[in-house]
Amino acid sequence: MKKLMLVVIGFLMSSLSAFAAVNVNTATQEQLESLNGIGPAKAQAIIEYRQKNGGFKTLEDLDKVPGIGEGVLSKIKSEVTLTGASSVKIDAKPAPAKSTPAVAPATKPSPAPVVAAPAAKADAAADKKAAAKAEKEAKKAEKEAEKEAKKADKEAKKSAKKAEKDAKKAEEKK
Repeated sequence: MKKLMLVVIGFLMSSLSAFAAVNVNTATQEQLESLNGIGPAKAQAIIEYRQKNGGFKTLEDLDKVPGIGEGVLSKIKSEVTLTGASSVKIDAKPAPAKSTPAVAPATKPSPAPVVAAPAAKADAAADKKAAAKAEKEAKKAEKEAEKEAKKADKEAKKSAKKAEKDAKKAEEKK
């Protein structure tokens, strides 16, 4: 009975890992775009983040990528993995350009960069704003900490003077 349960559990675990088909540490842009909620700009942001910071250690690290928030992360969490090979075929996501054969081949690639550029700029602008805000808050916290340290130092000096004064008075009484 125990062996049967172990076999069933093993089968379930292997089938669950089959659903996590995209390895975010090795996936190509096309494989990342096959994920629900990931377009060209977010896929490129994932690739740039992993090139700059190394591979993702946890799935929650994806939250650090510009444009990937908790909402997107919750959508893709079951579809991604950190190890193994990506088993998603590149043509898993239908290409909108192929569905309109009347468009000339020279004009097919142009919509993607036009769409991706504003999204990338928006992501970059949001990134800069968030970084500036975080830096401003860090400076504010640092100033506050300095203020508290000076206050504590002043109190310590005051207490030391009082203790010295009390010690002198006690000696004079002897």
